[in-house]
Amino acid sequence: MLARRLISRPMQRVALARAPLRRRMYSTESPKQLAGAEDNEFNRERLRIEEHAKESGDFWWKLTVFVALPALLLAGVNGKMRWDAHWEHQKHLPPLEERPQYSYLNIRTKPFWWGDGDKTLFWNEKVNYHKKDE
Repeated sequence: MLARRLISRPMQRVALARAPLRRRMYSTESPKQLAGAEDNEFNRERLRIEEHAKESGDFWWKLTVFVALPALLLAGVNGKMRWDAHWEHQKHLPPLEERPQYSYLNIRTKPFWWGDGDKTLFWNEKVNYHKKDE
């Protein structure tokens, strides 16, 4: 009995996996109509909730596709344009070594414990410069 059950279960799964999917491609579902014992307040409320959920899901899908994704695309394009304009502006500034070293820049009361002790954790060689001799 156990052996027969163990053999038949995988066969049933294979049969289900090989069965063609039966879809009604060109038909529409008719709205669910309640009749008889099914027609009660609980089931009517469930149908209203189901319809509301479908409408709400459609709304959020449309909002995402037609508002959020284009807004993200425009924000990305705007950010890229500003990024390029910023670095174009940086090209026209004097070299880092010729810029003045103001007293309020790069204040160090004690060295940092990483690296050479002078550079902050977010130090960027392209924009940060520290003249130690002044």
